[in-house]
Amino acid sequence: MTGPESEGPKLRRAVCPGSFDPITNGHLDIIARASKLYDVVHVAVMINQSKKGLFTVDERIELIREVTADFGNVEVESFHGLLVDFCKQRDIPAIVKGLRAVSDFDYELQMAQMNIGLSGVETLFVPTNPTYSFLSSSLVKEVAAWGGDVSHLVPPTVLPRLTERLARK
Repeated sequence: MTGPESEGPKLRRAVCPGSFDPITNGHLDIIARASKLYDVVHVAVMINQSKKGLFTVDERIELIREVTADFGNVEVESFHGLLVDFCKQRDIPAIVKGLRAVSDFDYELQMAQMNIGLSGVETLFVPTNPTYSFLSSSLVKEVAAWGGDVSHLVPPTVLPRLTERLARK
């Protein structure tokens, strides 16, 4: 057989985008929850040439691959440009975003409306686990830079690399 009937069921795909500099337990929670809802979850690490990250894009990809390896259905890669173009190139119909607070919703709603208008890609909002409602990569880096304990905020394999990187700065 050839044609659509020979292709089997279509995989349900979604993307979790972000800078992940570094990945936090809050990010990991959203990715884990998305991985239970979708057959394939793409984690898209944003490349922003105007920002100097603490970790290179390749290092972020490596860290994310390590901490999501047990999920079995997560693919990690970088992207530059419009997220909807990333989605179209990979036949991804949905973006999954975590919302920490009402302030996140205002911005993310505008982005979701733009994305569906540009390409028909839907955005699903997942409320963040209350444990991580305050958490951001920027806050983790700031606290860690001042010697604060962030061990409960990042995956165990991320902590030593974060500590080492900040010590070099």
